[in-house]
Amino acid sequence: MLKIYGIKNCSTMKKAFDLLNELGLTYEFHDYKKQAIDAETLKAWLDAKGAEIILNKKGTTWKKLTEAEQQDALASETNLIQTLSAHSSMIKRPVLQTEHGILVGFDEAAYRALK
Repeated sequence: MLKIYGIKNCSTMKKAFDLLNELGLTYEFHDYKKQAIDAETLKAWLDAKGAEIILNKKGTTWKKLTEAEQQDALASETNLIQTLSAHSSMIKRPVLQTEHGILVGFDEAAYRALK
């Protein structure tokens, strides 16, 4: 089964939900805001995709950090995991766990290929 991670009230998440429903794909939703995200999952994602893919530097949460806080977050994987755990809105959305790995961000063609 697919598992999609993100925040319910996000326009990109809505596109992902709508397409998964249109394709008739069954999925479980994990809401960061209500359920948080554990360090082990974040580490697995970072190992699989890297910080440049997982960390959303375009979002307001990242931009609100001071330069020093940003540098500290990027200083090590441990620091980044702690930052992403504390500020889950900094994780690119959605993250879709499939049987073949994870898809990060909404890519309509990649989602359609799951069918």
